[in-house]
Amino acid sequence: MITRIFDILDQYRTIYSLEDALAFKKAPAKWVKYSGEEYVEHANNISCGLLHMGFKPGDRIAIICNNRPEWNFCDMGMAQIGVVSIPIYPTISTGEYEYILNHSTPKMLMLSDKLLLEKLRPLVNNSPSIQYLYTFNQIEGERNWKEIAIAGKDRFAEYMPQVQQIKDSIRPEDMLTIIYTSGTTGTPKGVMLSHDNLITNVKETAIRNYLPAGSRALSFLPISHIYERMMNYHFQYKGFSLYYAENMGAIMENIKEVKPHIFTTVPRLLERVYIGLVDKGKELKGIKKMLFQSAIDVAVLYNPRKKASLPYRFKLMVARRLIFPKWLEVLGKDLRIIVSGGAPLQKRLSRLFSAIGIDLLEGYGLTETSPVIAVSDLRKGKTKSGTVGHVLDGLDVKLAEDGEILCKGYNIMLGYYKNAEMTAQAIDKDGYFHTGDIGSFDSEGFLTITDRKKEIFKLSNGKYVAPQTIENKLKESFFVDQAIVIGEKQKFASALISPNFHQLHKWCYEKGIKFNKNAELLHHTDVINLFQEEVNKLNHSLGNAEHIKRFRLIPEEWSTQTGELSATLKLKRKFLLEKYASVVDEIYFK
Repeated sequence: MITRIFDILDQYRTIYSLEDALAFKKAPAKWVKYSGEEYVEHANNISCGLLHMGFKPGDRIAIICNNRPEWNFCDMGMAQIGVVSIPIYPTISTGEYEYILNHSTPKMLMLSDKLLLEKLRPLVNNSPSIQYLYTFNQIEGERNWKEIAIAGKDRFAEYMPQVQQIKDSIRPEDMLTIIYTSGTTGTPKGVMLSHDNLITNVKETAIRNYLPAGSRALSFLPISHIYERMMNYHFQYKGFSLYYAENMGAIMENIKEVKPHIFTTVPRLLERVYIGLVDKGKELKGIKKMLFQSAIDVAVLYNPRKKASLPYRFKLMVARRLIFPKWLEVLGKDLRIIVSGGAPLQKRLSRLFSAIGIDLLEGYGLTETSPVIAVSDLRKGKTKSGTVGHVLDGLDVKLAEDGEILCKGYNIMLGYYKNAEMTAQAIDKDGYFHTGDIGSFDSEGFLTITDRKKEIFKLSNGKYVAPQTIENKLKESFFVDQAIVIGEKQKFASALISPNFHQLHKWCYEKGIKFNKNAELLHHTDVINLFQEEVNKLNHSLGNAEHIKRFRLIPEEWSTQTGELSATLKLKRKFLLEKYASVVDEIYFK
């Protein structure tokens, strides 16, 4: 019976016989594959090696690296002997690293490459808790993770009985990991999650996925985040072959090579795929262009829950014969399911992918809920564009008077590490976790997320504005990459817009507009007028209080590396407001 995360490994010995249980691409352009048997052996060797080094249940190890099979070897190896893992994003600031390492006091730090090593060496030298430093890449003069595995293999007979003894003593409610939130609004919090938190989430989401064992999954979101980590366990639980993409820039190439049946993503990446498809259509001529545009129009209006007109059904049939198969080729041909999370998904994207034969599932949850609270259910066709599906079986979810989503059940965290006061604020006396998200249920039980409670602001006239909804509508424009809506205690709402410079440059080329730098371009009258038209279109769909009265174009692209976005591509609002304080002042006070 699978009640703890490492119980998943037993299935690789008793049920699955995958030759490519885990795989990653290694230069030069070669996929390196590990069988299920090799996976189990590496995990056991890590367990034995750590025991030989003196690790015991309750000790902590921090891991900072990209997605790779070695992450799983070490993760499972730690879990089997009760060592708590602390996964950390490879892209956060030095200040965040310092806080997390000092707060979590790990005994060992494992990191991926030389750049991270150079960045973190001063912190490691000043950390009294860190006794060991190991790397995943081979770096001259540094200890490598393989040394732990080799030591464990050499002493397997000596330590494996002890590994089994510890495994037998670990309870489902015991802590598995501490995951620090991305800190979009403040200091990161250490979320303590148990085996039971994650394994129940794995089981409940797995039954809503119809793909059989032996299917291929591609992973490219940060495995250090609870969303991708749980889905990695989900894939392993179902016996899928799990392939790790080289990097975010190589995703489309890797999709063509791996031909996955499923992958998880965030809405922004799907938006870019959609924009790429539209771009290709613009390059066509004559009848091909007409058919392509008709296919786009048909796809974004697709709604299997509603009876379509005869003309629409005819256009859909033509698109499915002539256009959609070519789009599927771009997505690897065998793709059947895309799971989207981390932020609201535009309805047009959900409808487009569904129209071409891919089930696009939108889910909802938080790190504190392990993470899934609700997701679409493919067993019974329970999907609906614009919603996050139905609540997982066995969870108690209700709405507070102000619409906040409250959740109680097996997925709720153990608490915040070293912060009982904040834990008590998040989980009330009745056991309900307060998500901070505003939502609603429709008559069929589908849950829709409206906005973050803390992000909703009040104008000086007393009217409330939900910025996330407006931002998502604004990003439907091909010319908008990111946007933040502001206006707390002001007379009107405004927006800071980071343009999609790829699209904007093409538009300027077609219009004969010359420029040297983006900053110069954004002051051009025609460009300002273009974005004013986009904002005007948006305002027509909003209430008067929500209208964007002023906007400013930002010459920089926002990213995780430069700090404007979290690891899951959410806006870091506090950071943005501080960075562009002078622009905000210019909007409202000059």
